[in-house]
Amino acid sequence: MRKGLFLLVTLVGLPCAAVSAPVAHAAGGGWSAPACGAEPTMPSLDVASVEHYNASVDKATAYQKAARAYNSCVSHAANKEETAISNEAREKIAYVHEGSQAVQKRIAANFTHMSATLKVGNAKFGGK
Repeated sequence: MRKGLFLLVTLVGLPCAAVSAPVAHAAGGGWSAPACGAEPTMPSLDVASVEHYNASVDKATAYQKAARAYNSCVSHAANKEETAISNEAREKIAYVHEGSQAVQKRIAANFTHMSATLKVGNAKFGGK
């Protein structure tokens, strides 16, 4: 029974860890991490007898180990992909921003040139 208590305490902490980590969706349900293999399937547990309970504790322990390894792989893959997307977006934004700034500088220079030219013309034709 002591073995089951340790597992129960460990499993209770698992949902808290999963909340802060990126979540992979099942195939067909969105993004996935194919390099991580298949998501481990939660075993069915049977607590009808001591023997079944002990076997269930072993299944749950094996699942927990496999699920943590899978979650770690998915988290790493997601982080890598998110970083690549972020870097690509940053480069595209910089390209657009630089183009926009170049247009703004040209227009500002044109306004300055026009203003100076009109000022000269105004002075030439009797303006103040």
